[in-house]
Amino acid sequence: MQHKLFLESEFILRVFDSFPSALFIVDADVRIYHLNSAAGLTFGLDFEKVYLQRGGEVLHCLHSTENPAGCGFADFCKDCLIRNSVRSALENNKVYREKTRMEILDDGKKSEIDLIVTASPFEYNEKHYTILILEDVTELNQLRGLLPICSNCKNIRNDDQYWESVEKYFSKHHDVQFTHGICPKCARELYQFPQTSE
Repeated sequence: MQHKLFLESEFILRVFDSFPSALFIVDADVRIYHLNSAAGLTFGLDFEKVYLQRGGEVLHCLHSTENPAGCGFADFCKDCLIRNSVRSALENNKVYREKTRMEILDDGKKSEIDLIVTASPFEYNEKHYTILILEDVTELNQLRGLLPICSNCKNIRNDDQYWESVEKYFSKHHDVQFTHGICPKCARELYQFPQTSE
């Protein structure tokens, strides 16, 4: 038997709103019916202003302006991973999760963001919707690229062209904390321990 708490819509809305990733409830045309606080903060959105607008227009997709009809009508839109994930989730009634790079216009400047897109279908009052989760992994992907590091002291050059320790850089930019130890090779060199097999 379900606990009555789970049957109350306010409880479900609070759970939805507390989710740390950007969540949208959309239809087959990627029109936004609801979004959580994380979506509002991540993409600078006000629910009242974006209600029933298409996702590409709301997220400032570069291609949403290529056709006067908007999001979903440009040539590029047939290959849009967000739109295709939502459609596939609804058609096949299963969850889709993919990575994509989205070109956006940010204050009139073209930029790109890397997203993990998850589309999960559901039905309510005989209408079909999708929970669309957009996780911005741009910083994580940049980490996989080149990171300037000193050959001698191993300090990292940050975006402001200052050098800082590996520990400080990662704790500041990626919420990583370090613990310290000494590997066997360094222990031998520092403390002149006898050679053993590693």
